[in-house]
Amino acid sequence: MILIADSGSTKCDWIFTDGGSTRLSFHTMGFNPFFHTSELIETEIKKNTSLFAIAHQVEQVFFYGAGASDLKRNAVVGKALNSVFSKAKVVVDHDLNGAVYATCGDNPGISCILGTGSNSCYFDGTTIFEEVPALGYLLGDEASGTYYGKDLLRMFLYHELPEKINNGLKERYNLTKESIFDSIYNKPNPNVYLASFMPFLSDNRDEKWVRDFIYNGFSKFINIHIWKYENHKEVPVHFVGSVAFYFRDLLKEACKIHRIQVGIITSDPILNLVDYHLKKLELLA
Repeated sequence: MILIADSGSTKCDWIFTDGGSTRLSFHTMGFNPFFHTSELIETEIKKNTSLFAIAHQVEQVFFYGAGASDLKRNAVVGKALNSVFSKAKVVVDHDLNGAVYATCGDNPGISCILGTGSNSCYFDGTTIFEEVPALGYLLGDEASGTYYGKDLLRMFLYHELPEKINNGLKERYNLTKESIFDSIYNKPNPNVYLASFMPFLSDNRDEKWVRDFIYNGFSKFINIHIWKYENHKEVPVHFVGSVAFYFRDLLKEACKIHRIQVGIITSDPILNLVDYHLKKLELLA
């Protein structure tokens, strides 16, 4: 009985499987050890009573998460998982590794995350190489939900948005300078708050300004990340995450202009991750 989790900063998808026909899906808030403690993670998992109810059956946990990028951060998540799933062997790894396994499998390729945050790496079929460091939402995260949200709010406050976009944003979210500052500087998870404006951009995707705004972010990501890999024109480039998936037409357009070979684009890598692990377990059997 194995449990596989794919966690961004906003949401975490879980699938419990016996390797056969049984597959149970669960959803919780996203966990990021840069922002969340072991105690909070444990508490939030237990709040999902359906997930907690099968905890005693779990023999292995494979958790791929945002921010799980070193031993110290992984230990924060691991402590919570070991407490909840006390009978299981727990493996905590970076969400970028999960993206690779879900898209590349055992084949060479470049795998990118475009969700609440963003990241990229090259996989040669055996080893993952991260040429461009992930700088987080304050310094980087190009073409992510936080990146677009931050730029959108900045232009809103500077009165630089087109009138229709400005008015729609203000009416939908009842925005004021004070409310924005409070959410960013005083409340927890400011990165999730910034990314929460992506549905507004998606709903207004037919506006030329929005399309140009999203396209320019994708172009910047390609220039900063994908072009840093010497063989970026020789292997498929895969994308996981809600921003990549829901704006995939603009992403494909940007990749075409930059001569990038697009591979898989998915918002839910969890299904591919399950298949990947079941295949590996079959080979070991």
